[in-house]
Amino acid sequence: MSAPVLTAIVAGVAQITLNRPEKRNALDRATVAALSSELRQCGDNAAVRIVQITGAGKVFCAGADLTEMQAQVHAGEAANLADAEQLATMLAVLDSMPKPTLARVNGDGYGGALGLLGACDIVVAVDTAKFAFTEVRLGIIPAVISPFVLGKIGESAARRYFLTAETLTAASLKELGLAHEVVPSDMLDATCARITESILKGAPQALAEAKTLIRDVAHMSARNRAAASVEAAARLARLRIQAEAQEGFSAFFAKRKASWRQDRT
Repeated sequence: MSAPVLTAIVAGVAQITLNRPEKRNALDRATVAALSSELRQCGDNAAVRIVQITGAGKVFCAGADLTEMQAQVHAGEAANLADAEQLATMLAVLDSMPKPTLARVNGDGYGGALGLLGACDIVVAVDTAKFAFTEVRLGIIPAVISPFVLGKIGESAARRYFLTAETLTAASLKELGLAHEVVPSDMLDATCARITESILKGAPQALAEAKTLIRDVAHMSARNRAAASVEAAARLARLRIQAEAQEGFSAFFAKRKASWRQDRT
């Protein structure tokens, strides 16, 4: 079985690849654990100047592994809390990474994938990619990712897209502030390389201090993002074991409308 996450370090650039293309790079527990480990190692490795995250295949990341989440619906609240806190911890490690981080978004991203984008410093996405906060359609909420995402898109956008679960284009994501550049697929690598070269011209300690400055000054509440994500994990754990979430996941896997949609087209 292939490793769920692969890391290659070349000329100071660590490219971390979500490596479950057959599962659309969904974030199961093994992938989240491996990603946390790789991020920590990159943070401690003096040879790493910048961390780049991408997905294998044609999808960046489908978000949480729904098969695993379906099983979690039938687990207790404590087990669900541990599961959600694992994701919160990984996002906190990414958000607080002392090295600059760049998301090379090679395809669609849903749910938890948007948490990765929120926690990365710079996001470059292909123009064909689609995104959505799909959680409410499963009877849950984008709890764990919310502190990282709201720091970029703000309350107004969250009030709409957390509730509607509308599909967002890459261009829309840029307008909301969750992506910095949107490019054709044949320009993705060149654009990431250009940004990387600009970053590598900066002094390593100065780059780390600049990131700390942003967290401390731009949004004072950003200091509490990790704690807020862990607190939100408890909300998600509580919802996952409720009847709505059970119905949401059951309907999804049965390819039928959830009960709250039965009288709608």
